Amino acid sequence: DSGLDTSVLERISHLTGIQWAGAFGPASDVQNAAFPGGTRVPIRLVWGQGWDAFGLPDPLPGSGDVAFASPRALVQLGITGRAGAVNTPVGTGYAVTGPITVPDQLAFLEPLLIAPQPHSVDPSPVSLLVVIASRPDLVAPVADAGGGVLAVSDPAKASVETSQDLATLRALIQGQLGSFGRGLTVGIFALTGLLAAAILYGLVMLRRKDFGRRRALGASQRLIITLLLTQTALLAASGAVLGTTAAVIVLATAHDPLPGLGYLVGIGVLAVTVGIMASLAPALTAARREPITELRVP
Repeated sequence: DSGLDTSVLERISHLTGIQWAGAFGPASDVQNAAFPGGTRVPIRLVWGQGWDAFGLPDPLPGSGDVAFASPRALVQLGITGRAGAVNTPVGTGYAVTGPITVPDQLAFLEPLLIAPQPHSVDPSPVSLLVVIASRPDLVAPVADAGGGVLAVSDPAKASVETSQDLATLRALIQGQLGSFGRGLTVGIFALTGLLAAAILYGLVMLRRKDFGRRRALGASQRLIITLLLTQTALLAASGAVLGTTAAVIVLATAHDPLPGLGYLVGIGVLAVTVGIMASLAPALTAARREPITELRVP
């Protein structure tokens, strides 16, 4: 009764820091069309853009007459398959399909039954507006800015609730995990660099007579260094590609979150760079070996 309608989505779309916004209409009871006396479940008309969080297809089927139900809503409606039909007390019918994924921020609406609506010029009444900030630290600014664009006729009947405490806790945890992750990454690369340098130094000592023969045949110090660095770069690049591919496959198989392409490329480039830097000291050692000393026969 505050006067909030779907035109708020147009105004709120101009704000930055918003990941998703959805306007939910008033709830109406529906029941399975095959069982007139069945359990009633609330259905809400909903307006918004981007339904990936619900696992819905793009574009959506129908023209606002298709409803999507959560597993809990399907059970209460008595729909055992993936499709059915429901009717409102006034005779409005909706085709129902599911189950859909219920985002954590909409779990309070369970059993969730929504009917996404196409964009309309004529505004429709809204009883609930859900706005998701793109980052935890933006929850408070988005709430303040969003409250200023509601344009309700009776502000006393509109209230704003935020998950600021949870957002603050999440930001703290992300900061701690980020610091731990950076420290762990630096430590792993430092240890890897030391091990690579030790292994390469051992290989240089084993092949010192080979490098001595190359020097005796006219190879310059720069050529020896280039050969070792190129060999190390090729091996490091192959290892980075194989390691990244294996990690992505394992994460995808376990249904764990996948890092972005930029992170994967950055880690791969950093790994190759560490390998090249680790081989620099052994390469200089190999290039400075004296041919006469290495080729001397006892």
